[in-house]
Amino acid sequence: MEFKKTTLDNGLTIIGEVNEDALSAAVGFFCRTGSRDETPQISGVSHFLEHMMFKGTETMTALEVNEAFDHLGAKFNAFTSEENTVYYAAVLPEYLQDVSKLWSQLMRPSLRDDDFDIEKNVIKEEIAMYKDMPHFDVMDRCRALHFKGHPCGNSVLGTNESIDNLTADQMRDYFASRYAPDNLTVACCGNFDFDQLCTLIESMCGKWEKGHATRELSAFDGTHEKNRKESDSLVREHICLLSGAVSMQDDRKYAGSLLSLIAGDQTGSRYFWGLVDNALAEVAAMQYETMDGAGGLYSYIRCNPQDQDKVMEVVEGIFADLEKDGVTEEELEKARNKVLSAITIKSEQPMGRLTNLGLNWVYCQEYKSVADDVKAIKAVTVDDVNKLIKDYPLSSYTKVALGPKKA
Repeated sequence: MEFKKTTLDNGLTIIGEVNEDALSAAVGFFCRTGSRDETPQISGVSHFLEHMMFKGTETMTALEVNEAFDHLGAKFNAFTSEENTVYYAAVLPEYLQDVSKLWSQLMRPSLRDDDFDIEKNVIKEEIAMYKDMPHFDVMDRCRALHFKGHPCGNSVLGTNESIDNLTADQMRDYFASRYAPDNLTVACCGNFDFDQLCTLIESMCGKWEKGHATRELSAFDGTHEKNRKESDSLVREHICLLSGAVSMQDDRKYAGSLLSLIAGDQTGSRYFWGLVDNALAEVAAMQYETMDGAGGLYSYIRCNPQDQDKVMEVVEGIFADLEKDGVTEEELEKARNKVLSAITIKSEQPMGRLTNLGLNWVYCQEYKSVADDVKAIKAVTVDDVNKLIKDYPLSSYTKVALGPKKA
C-alpha cells in the first residue's frame, strides 16, 4: 500500500491509500464540523445539514441523487458526530471517479426552502426516536452533564425547540462558514488512481473559496456531577458513567483503548466477571472516545433498579482495584489481541480503512498505516496503562441514571 497526499490552492486536502490488490475503492468527504462548533441558537444544525446534503443541487433532485448512487451500485451513507460530518461511498474501482464526482456535486447543495421545511419534521421524528432509546438517551445526558459549559457537551440532534426555531438562512450561513475547502478533507482507499482522483477533485472543487472555520479547543476535567431521572415508561435502570481521558492527538490513546477493554469489554473484562456473569447487570460495557483536545471513557450499565446500589458498589470496587493495583500482564495481552484482531479485520476492506484514514488526518494531520497502529498497540506496556489510570482515575466520574420511579 502507498500513501499519497496533495493540497489544492484553496486549502482542500486530498489523501489516498492506494492498494492495487483491493477489489473495491472507498471515498469520503470529511468536514471538520459538528455539534461542538454550534451555538445554542443553531443547536442541531450540523446533523440537519447532513440530511439536506442529499436533497439535491441546483441541477439534481433528491430522486436523481439516489438514482445516481443506485446506478453505481454504491454502498453510501453519512454521519454526524460532535466533531465531524462524514460522507462516504464504496464502489467497484471502475466507478470511483463517478461516485467522487457525485459527492463533489453534493458538497455544494441547493438548500431549498421547501426541502428545509419538510426535513424539519424528519429531524424531530429522529429526536423522538432516540428519546425512546434509553441507552442513547442516558449517554447523551451524561455527556451534556459532564461537559456542561463546554462545547463538547452540545447535542448532535439538538432539541425540538432549536430545530423549530432554526431558519434556512441560518443553515446557509453555517454551511458557508464550515464547508469551506480548507475545512474539508477528501480521503480515498483501495484500488484507484490517485492522480486521476486529484484531477477530478480539482476540476470540481478547485474554485471553491477559502473560509476561516475555527474551533475552540480547551482542556476540561468534567463536572463530576451525578443525577437520576425517573420515568413511568422505564422498567430497567440505565446508568452512564463518564470519566476523563486523553485526546485523539495524545499517543496515550492506545493505552486508553486497551484500558477500556480490560475494564469493560463485553466478554472477559472486569465488568463482565463482576456484573454480567454474576447476573447483577444485563449489560455492562465501557467504550473509549477520543476527541479534539479531549477524551472520555463511557460506561453503560443496564440492570434491575433494585440492584443499582449493589451494581455501583461493584463498579466502585473495580475502579478502586484498578487504581490501587493496576492491570495485569495477562489482562493486557488479552485486550491487545482483541484490538489487533479488530484493526486487521476491519482494515481488510477499503471501506473499513476509510474512516480511520480520514479522521486520523483531520485530527492529527498525519498518516498512520495499519502496520503503524499495530506497532503502537504492541508497544503499550502495563506501566503505560497503569500510569494512565493514575493520571485519569476512573473513580472521578460524572454519572447519569434513568429508571422507574422509586416505590
